Amino acid sequence: MIGKGAVPFIIAVTGRDTLEFDTLTIPRLASFYLDYLKNHDMTAFVNQVCRYYSQSTLVRLASSLQIDTRRAVALVLGFVGTYEVNSVLGDMLHDPDRSVRLYAEGSIKSVWPRDGSEEHRQQLREIMRLIGNQRFADAVRLANNLLDENPLFAEVRNQRAIALFALGEFQDAIEDGEIVLDLNPYHFGAAIGMGHAFLQLKERDSAVVCFQHALQINPNLESVRRHLERITQ
Repeated sequence: MIGKGAVPFIIAVTGRDTLEFDTLTIPRLASFYLDYLKNHDMTAFVNQVCRYYSQSTLVRLASSLQIDTRRAVALVLGFVGTYEVNSVLGDMLHDPDRSVRLYAEGSIKSVWPRDGSEEHRQQLREIMRLIGNQRFADAVRLANNLLDENPLFAEVRNQRAIALFALGEFQDAIEDGEIVLDLNPYHFGAAIGMGHAFLQLKERDSAVVCFQHALQINPNLESVRRHLERITQ
């Protein structure tokens, strides 16, 4: 069964035939991805994948030995994956293939807001809109109300941390970041935000630890790596 917040999938084959069909899934998925590279038609690519693959099958194929299959999985989950694929994409941040890693980085950020109910996700989008318009105090107030209803919605707390940082409430932003990482250990963005907040508080050693943690979660953060090198020289 597809998790909450998912884009519906059409599963072409079910029951005992699935085992026979699965022998063909890897080349089929890879061919969809290669077609996308030629045509640059993302809508067609996503529709093709959704026609033949459930989320659970895509999750299984995330560990395929076929590189283009893993690339396809890492890319498409950003469009159709629920929050339940967070850990799968988090693991793919360490894939030996660079394209897989970069797709996974973009996709995992897309699934973070997909937790909670649809009503809560709508409120999160409003919080993000307020932050985008630099209405940070309003964003904090709305986030406070939403967290009273759903204290386990990690991305709401992360967005509140962003707004608190903009308001100069650095210690409160750090505390939110710590909770985000407890709820979602793959949230490298929260670790980066904590690092910048510690720098504002002149706590360089704590900032270094946070940036190092972000790189442990996602070793592809070259800008963080360069920043870490600058502050440790």
